[in-house]
Amino acid sequence: MPDANRRRSEARRRRGFGEFVTLIACAIATLAPRAWAKSAASFLPNAADAKIVSVAKTGEAEAGITVMTEAVAIKETGPAATIKKFGETYAFSPNFIAVRRDQPTQIEFWNLQPDDEHDFALLGPNLKVMMYQRLKPLTKSSWVFTFHREGLFDFKCLTHQPEMSGQILVLPPAGQ
Repeated sequence: MPDANRRRSEARRRRGFGEFVTLIACAIATLAPRAWAKSAASFLPNAADAKIVSVAKTGEAEAGITVMTEAVAIKETGPAATIKKFGETYAFSPNFIAVRRDQPTQIEFWNLQPDDEHDFALLGPNLKVMMYQRLKPLTKSSWVFTFHREGLFDFKCLTHQPEMSGQILVLPPAGQ
């Protein structure tokens, strides 16, 4: 009987350790993008990613759009029940953009929050971050994007994901 009790005790201990490891893994998966976003330097697409999208700080644009940060629920103005349950919540507006392949498009980001920094991460088809830029409080930042591949591209604020995200649909050139 003592051996059976020892085996049960050992099994409970191992199960508890497994649950602890799972809890830590979930915490890392949730917090890692936010920690990465706070420490990462801004960058534009590298040479390999530039085959999918090229991004320049300035240049001639054939189209343009403004994307604003929007406070959905913040501690200063509530609603308190939402803040308690979900925390501060932000969004990009608009969160869906359509552009044409090979058409330079200026996208200007307005961070309308006076005390919250956001960021913009453009994800490639493999969900790798191709571009990352911080959006400082009360600033406008713009880049000229030229997508060279059609498809759907995700973008998000890594600090406030998953709710602060959006998509860019790259359509064929006009007339095709």
